[in-house]
Amino acid sequence: MAKCDLCGEEAGLLRKRHKDCDEKHQAGRTESIGLVEKSALLPPDVPALHLQLAAIAERAFMKPGEDKSIIVEGWQKAVASALEDDILTVEEEHSLVNFADALSLAQEDLDRDGSYSRLAKAAVIREILEGKLPQRVRVVGDLPFNFQKGETLVWLFPGTTYCEERTQTHFEGSHQGVSVRVASGLYYRVGGFRGHPVSTSAMVNLGQGSMAITDKHIYFAGPSKSFRVKYEKIVSFVPYSDGIGIQRDARTAKPQVFITGDGWFTYNLVTNLARRAAA
Repeated sequence: MAKCDLCGEEAGLLRKRHKDCDEKHQAGRTESIGLVEKSALLPPDVPALHLQLAAIAERAFMKPGEDKSIIVEGWQKAVASALEDDILTVEEEHSLVNFADALSLAQEDLDRDGSYSRLAKAAVIREILEGKLPQRVRVVGDLPFNFQKGETLVWLFPGTTYCEERTQTHFEGSHQGVSVRVASGLYYRVGGFRGHPVSTSAMVNLGQGSMAITDKHIYFAGPSKSFRVKYEKIVSFVPYSDGIGIQRDARTAKPQVFITGDGWFTYNLVTNLARRAAA
C-alpha cells in the first residue's frame, strides 16, 4: 500500500497522494504566491513574510525547498501586476528591486520567464519619457560598433535578425517564331518574344547580428551587413509584434526590418529616442 507523498499516511492502492491533501497543497501554494505578490510591491518585511509562509506551509504539506519557487513566482506576478497599465512607477520599481535584494533572489531565477527584463525595459521607457537618458546597459567585452564621441548606448539587442526588402524581376509570357534550317542539324529561330517583365518584392533574411540603440543612431553589425542609421534620416517606423521596421529618407532606400523578439519595447524605445534627438 503506497503512502501519500504529502501527509505520509496510506494513500490507497495505486495512489501517491490523497485528494484532500492535494487540494490543501495547491490552495496553500496559491495563497503563498499571492502573499509574495502583494509583499513584493510593499516595503520589504522579510521576517514577517517568512513567518506567514511557514504557517501556510505547515497546514498545506509544503515540501522543503518549495519556498524558493513560490517566492520567485510571486515576484514575477508582482511585476506583471505593476505593468498591467504599461506604466512602471519609480515606487513600484524600487519596491520590486528592494524585495529581490532583501531575499537574495538571483537575476537568472527572476528572468526565467522574462520578468526581470520586462522590468528593466519598462524602467528605460519611463526614464526616456521623463526626459532622462537611461544608462542601465553594462557591457562585458568589446562591441563591434564605433560609437561617436559623446554618444550613449541605451540598449543592446544581441541575436537580432536583419531583413531587407529586395525586388526580383522575372519574365512571363511565351516566345513565338519560325525555325529556319540553315545547315544540316542547325536551326536558327526567328520571331519575337511576347513576354513581359514581372517584379515582386519580398523581405530577405540577411542573417543575425547585434543591434545597438544609442541616443543618436541605430547600429547593426552582422556577418554580411554592418551600418548605422541616424534618427533624423528615418522618415517612418513600422511596429511589428517581434521587432521594428524603418524607412530611410533616400530615393533608393528599401524598407529595413529588425527582429528583436520584443516589438513593443523596440518600437517605443526607438521612436521615443528619435523624438528626443529631434527636440
